Amino acid sequence: MYQLDDLLHLMARLRDPQHGCPWDLKQSYASIVPYTLEEAYEVADAIERGDFAHLPGELGDLLFQVVYYSQLAQEEGRFDFARVVDGITAKLIRRHPHVFPDGDLYGAPDAARLQEAAVKQRWEELKAEERAEKAAVPEQLSLLDDVPTALPALSRAAKLQKRAAQVGFDWPEALPVVDKVREELDEVLEAMSENDAEAVAEEIGDLLFVVTNLARHLKVDPEAALRAANGKFERRFRFIEQSVREAGRRLDGCSLEELDALWGEAKKLEKLAPGC
Repeated sequence: MYQLDDLLHLMARLRDPQHGCPWDLKQSYASIVPYTLEEAYEVADAIERGDFAHLPGELGDLLFQVVYYSQLAQEEGRFDFARVVDGITAKLIRRHPHVFPDGDLYGAPDAARLQEAAVKQRWEELKAEERAEKAAVPEQLSLLDDVPTALPALSRAAKLQKRAAQVGFDWPEALPVVDKVREELDEVLEAMSENDAEAVAEEIGDLLFVVTNLARHLKVDPEAALRAANGKFERRFRFIEQSVREAGRRLDGCSLEELDALWGEAKKLEKLAPGC
């Protein structure tokens, strides 16, 4: 069975200036970022579908992205894969003093077990300390530093809100957020009545941001919730397509009422088949 060293060797061969793969030789950090994001989503998709037979392959694809970046960096004399492994191991030991009280990875596991809330609080404190260390100008340090701009918008909104909540900039409970959702929806309607396209786009953004906040207060991952809603819509729409096809008709030849009736039928069938 191949080991990690074999994968590192393979990557070096692919990037060999004389005998490597032409496509791999053309790549840069920026050019493979889209593939990294795609592979991460494919891992998430396999997990959500419970497709554990294919999960090892998807994880391998994601691991290969890390190996790829490390190879590029090694060629430039920046760092290598070993540095990546050392960095994440050291960071996780540092962030888990309740597991590694003496900072020894192989020390005896005899630390007192902490409650989850205490662990979470200490984790956030350590992350804040790390952000402070990274700041070139400490007085300009923001709680929002290092929230990746490349995150999906819903995920980034939730993360920004979570950071602000750490210092009390947050609603105390979910119900006031519901009121804010209604307020933002009213502002969307007002912008629509004024036929102001720019204002409509802005107000829709505000509405999505507040709905994300509501999800966070209700302990719902907004990104996962929307993915689930997408999946539900896709299943039901495919049912409509199949039903229309079996009737020997075309979708564009059906009325909205007919399509909506099929949508209702799809919903009923899902209720009869839990887990869909």
